[in-house]
Amino acid sequence: MEWYSFIFELIDMRSFSNLWYWIALAVFWSSASHWVLGIPYDMVQRARRVGGQTALDLEIITRVNVNRLLYIWRVSGMWLIGFACFLLSTLAVLGFWYWMEFAQAVLLLMFPMVVIGAMSLATARRIEQQAASGETLRKILARHRFAVQAIGMVAIFFTALWGMYQNLTIGVLGH
Repeated sequence: MEWYSFIFELIDMRSFSNLWYWIALAVFWSSASHWVLGIPYDMVQRARRVGGQTALDLEIITRVNVNRLLYIWRVSGMWLIGFACFLLSTLAVLGFWYWMEFAQAVLLLMFPMVVIGAMSLATARRIEQQAASGETLRKILARHRFAVQAIGMVAIFFTALWGMYQNLTIGVLGH
């Protein structure tokens, strides 16, 4: 027996039974929770604690990221919506009509991220409209992060349930 045959027998390469998928899921959500509108959340906490130049730096980086997000939306927002709908629809059909496990796994990663993308755009608009700064800005960013974490917990829970269902069904029925 060759070594790679042994490895593939030892490690199941399907999506939901693959350790790397779950590691990627954890890293994905950890990063999404840490980077709020492209701003590292520790910067928000440090601005709250220290104030002064740190708070000013937070306002500057927030303004830059908000302007960047809104510019991208204004220039190519409809194209992004069309592409996202096409991609998610393709993954849904491949995953749940043709039962391709890889498409299901990617859809369970990407769909919540599209929701978070829409939330980020709404938060960016709110910051721009209110010209938020200081404590107001930090509260908006904290609320956004909390919402991202809540969506992440629901998404991870649902992905874990679906993954366990897939693993049990394939293990029992041998698809």
